[in-house]
Amino acid sequence: MKMKKYIVLFLALVLSQFLFSQSENVPVKKTQKAFAKIDFLSIQMPETNILNEPNMGFAGIHYNFHINKNFYTGAGIYGSVTGKRGGFFTLGMNVGYKRNLSTKFYLDTGFHFGGGGGAGAPDGGGAFILPHFNLGYNFKSFSINSGWSYVNFFDGGLIKGHQINLGLEIPIDFNYTNTNELEEVFSLEKLNSSNWKQKTKKSSLMFHLNNLKVLDAPPTEDQVIKGKTIGLAGFEFARYFSESWFSFLKVDGAYSGIRAGYMDVFLGLGYHFSFNKSRTNIIGKFGLGAGGGGGVDSDGGFLLSPDISIEQQIFKDIYISINKGFLFTPSQIFKTSNFGIGIKYYVDINGTSSNSKTFNKGTFKDIDLIIKQDWYFNAKRMTEPTEDMHQISLQINYNLNKNIFLAGQTSFANFGNAGAYAEGIVGLGIKTDPLLNKTITIFTQVLGGAAGGGNISTGEGLIIKPSMGFDYKLNKTLNFRSSIGYVKSKGGELSSTYINFGIKYNLSFLKMN
Repeated sequence: MKMKKYIVLFLALVLSQFLFSQSENVPVKKTQKAFAKIDFLSIQMPETNILNEPNMGFAGIHYNFHINKNFYTGAGIYGSVTGKRGGFFTLGMNVGYKRNLSTKFYLDTGFHFGGGGGAGAPDGGGAFILPHFNLGYNFKSFSINSGWSYVNFFDGGLIKGHQINLGLEIPIDFNYTNTNELEEVFSLEKLNSSNWKQKTKKSSLMFHLNNLKVLDAPPTEDQVIKGKTIGLAGFEFARYFSESWFSFLKVDGAYSGIRAGYMDVFLGLGYHFSFNKSRTNIIGKFGLGAGGGGGVDSDGGFLLSPDISIEQQIFKDIYISINKGFLFTPSQIFKTSNFGIGIKYYVDINGTSSNSKTFNKGTFKDIDLIIKQDWYFNAKRMTEPTEDMHQISLQINYNLNKNIFLAGQTSFANFGNAGAYAEGIVGLGIKTDPLLNKTITIFTQVLGGAAGGGNISTGEGLIIKPSMGFDYKLNKTLNFRSSIGYVKSKGGELSSTYINFGIKYNLSFLKMN
């Protein structure tokens, strides 16, 4: 009898050890506390080339990670939406501190450093600071805050002053992990025995080309754009909050049709209708945003963009998209009809089940967030003397596998007398497996797209930008990054060697198949 008990106990221990070993290899799910923020400030403009110039309404979109209970950091982009400087854009980094005063009220103080400019504004080299001190109030699913802020374009710019700011914050936490198990396939049964057993989150990423047929626009001193077609290149990221409804962020830059420098950024909502066994989609979208530059008079920069598109599946998660829509200012001083084409990639992440799909396996994929500083040597100007230029840059990599990645990058000048210069480029890269005790990774990438502004000689705006560099591992999520490269414009004189350095933040997500 005792022997039977020992045998049963032994089998139970073996079975429990087997079950544990089946789940211990699945990387542990973690949660990153984060929030999106939309803010607005009215900046008093100095007297320059516009007599009695009104304030510039400056609207920002940010995404911040909580480092711990009180401190946060992230990135944000600002654009002019009222006044006379449509096409004025900036990019920068946020660092802040929050402290609860009660269950409802909190203090928020922070600092934003970045670069940018445009629309003929006195932005100098583009570098600016924007500290704030706010009082906030928490509602059930969002918060609002307001307080003092100060802006100063300190690298030779004239824009500076104190103002009140208003902000809306929405918590958008996400799951992630740190793993060495990239590209390893995990069965659905194994994943369901881990803490990844939950509903997936659906997202999409699209690279597209759009053509804006200008229906109406006032002439400027050096060009007439009415009747012209502006070629745009850009990307769009969408996050679904139901089976059909989603929010999206879209960024475009001009590469042909007019003088380089036009850019627009949109935030909006969309509705997704699928048929033909989910192989065909019809999507309606409406976006609010900011745009201008390149000689386009867009008033203060506030734009509206209704759009409808049809998508057809060409591979499992990849669709080709054709869209038709309009883009215009509320006053319709600038009015266009647009037609475009894009490649869209859908992904279901961080869960094991969906209401509309069935899965049988999952893999872990890396996403890299990179903030860096570029230094262009002898950046050619159209009329000003040649000199070096510096810019702040945000790059996002999606790793297709361990060695190949897709990349999207946006950059804005912050030193070197070219404050209005900006880039929006995409491309492909390859990297080695980790070397030297898994501390060094060597990579090369080729990016291309739209660039212009700041008197930099980029012709109509198309550039190509190859580079090679390395990442040095600091810890599980952070790497030091540096590279050397070359940037060349088509139709312009920009032809420069550049170097950069920065920080790469690495996260891994569960992708279901």
